[in-house]
Amino acid sequence: MPNPRVSVLGQPVVGVNSPYVIAGCALPPPTAGNGPCITAQWVTSATRVTSGGVPLLLMDSQAICAPTGTPLTPTVVQTRVSAQ
Repeated sequence: MPNPRVSVLGQPVVGVNSPYVIAGCALPPPTAGNGPCITAQWVTSATRVTSGGVPLLLMDSQAICAPTGTPLTPTVVQTRVSAQ
């Protein structure tokens, strides 16, 4: 869930504890490929920037999709603020 109380360039920030539901996964079912992805959980995030005590996601944050274990990375990010 995005944090509605904190925004960057008018968009709410997203913390590492936000689960994601994957819609429209293009990977074929497991017998033919490595899909479909259903959910994703973030495994890396900011180390020094938090919102409400929760580390924020960064452009290089990574997530693992379930049930396939396929990596998920952000594709749309803002680039005017940087963090570690």
